[in-house]
Amino acid sequence: MLGRLAALKATPTLQLKQQWRELFGKEPPPFNRTYLQSRLAYRVQELAYGGLKPETRARLEALGEQLDGGNVVLRRIRADSRPLAGTRLIREWQGVEHTVTVLRDGFEYEGRPYQSLSAVARHITGTRWNGWVFFGLKSQGRGV
Repeated sequence: MLGRLAALKATPTLQLKQQWRELFGKEPPPFNRTYLQSRLAYRVQELAYGGLKPETRARLEALGEQLDGGNVVLRRIRADSRPLAGTRLIREWQGVEHTVTVLRDGFEYEGRPYQSLSAVARHITGTRWNGWVFFGLKSQGRGV
């Protein structure tokens, strides 16, 4: 098993995706190579040593429910793609520097709360923007 885990680093992406199909029984998600490697490594260990106990899963789900308050949109956002609360996002727009603070349940700009980065970007520019793209957290036309 250790050899299989070590080999993941040198395995081409197409082969990682094939291993995903074999180990998870479904198509791999459109995430980056690092994500595929880490999830495959976890799955290999899970199959070798067993997964989480049902009580542990239930506890984690309950904690997740407390954190996102049952908000399906927040639940869909991968935890590793959303900046941590307290992070400051800085963007220069038309010669002016704009700073947004990430909150646990949204964003703050100029002392006002916003539900999304897109709303902040719209306030700054006066036009519709994907907030993740505007603040450089996601490339135009690509995943996080």
